[in-house]
Amino acid sequence: MRDDPIAQVLDDLMRLDDIYACVVARRNMISVMPSSQEFKPEVNQIWDVIKRAMDDVFTVIGEYSGAGLTEMEFRLQDYEVLFYVFPDTENALVAIVPALTNKGMLEVEMENARREILKSMETPTQQPNSQKKDDEVYVTA
Repeated sequence: MRDDPIAQVLDDLMRLDDIYACVVARRNMISVMPSSQEFKPEVNQIWDVIKRAMDDVFTVIGEYSGAGLTEMEFRLQDYEVLFYVFPDTENALVAIVPALTNKGMLEVEMENARREILKSMETPTQQPNSQKKDDEVYVTA
């Protein structure tokens, strides 16, 4: 997991004071977590409730991401959950933040992280030279 560029982006987000947790997820599944795999302690007490609510939001994301849905958020108790949707997918970059956070700079960081993740998802992974053969062509779609 240490070499996963998406996990590295999440690690960078977790360094921000106002991000208590962040993942790349879809309905009923967390795809990528920060490499430390630890959220800030504030989230642990409410994680189960937030996770159930997230699954419901992913139903909406699945329905409308193809129509251009790019962001969603909801507030639950003292937390806000921000969803930055990956275009035409049912996946999103998700962050849990304090409810009263000034989200101006945070939105910029989340958007930059989404773009960086999209770029790494589009970049084909290179195989080590020892495994390549000159007569083979590698194509990714």
